[in-house]
Amino acid sequence: MEPNLQVLREGDLDHGFAGLVRSYPGAGKILGCIQCGTCTGSCQLAQDMDYTPRRIIEMVRAGLKDEVLSSKAIWYCASCYSCTVRCPKDIKVTEVMYALRALSLRRRRSRSVGLSPVFYSTFSRLVNTLGKMYEAGLIVLVALRSNPFRLVKLAPVGGRMFFQGKLGLLPKRVAGRAEIQKMLAKTAALQAEALEARRSPGGGGVIDAAGDAGAHDGARLHGRAIPGSLETGVLP
Repeated sequence: MEPNLQVLREGDLDHGFAGLVRSYPGAGKILGCIQCGTCTGSCQLAQDMDYTPRRIIEMVRAGLKDEVLSSKAIWYCASCYSCTVRCPKDIKVTEVMYALRALSLRRRRSRSVGLSPVFYSTFSRLVNTLGKMYEAGLIVLVALRSNPFRLVKLAPVGGRMFFQGKLGLLPKRVAGRAEIQKMLAKTAALQAEALEARRSPGGGGVIDAAGDAGAHDGARLHGRAIPGSLETGVLP
């Protein structure tokens, strides 16, 4: 059977995408990927992803921003860190996935990939507001943002957990909540500074020849017929 080929052209690629991803903590080494497939071989969920971890890295370097940020793969990562531990180039693949999730949420590309984006954004908002996780609030808010009828199905389970003392109706106060919020605000400020530095002249916001010596860039992909999974190679 003929593979479903996708023709990539210069205008389809975002040459600054890899630089943007690299500005996130832990994602700075992605241009050094040698495409050995160790990350994919180590991933317990690779068979369920639309793009394997190895392909995600290559797609980031190639500038396929829309495909990456709309993919299910970045949300399937279970944060086991097997890929990070085993990578021969010391690339923190798990941190790359975190960076891509953040970008996907920020650019509203995650709406069609299931419940995970809603869960992660709600989780972060609760921790930022309360200083800790509030399980009952998480369940209710995720359901209201995705499918309110899910609450009907979960009500019996929630009731049993409440009467067994495993689920509180109201959030508990946390000491030092202001300090936690300051820490999160400082982290956001540092991230904004890093992004600004990447975008400034000489900051690496665009993939340059020196930084992308071993990767496919837009020029090499220009006008080439490539399968939907990016390349015709046999590696996963």
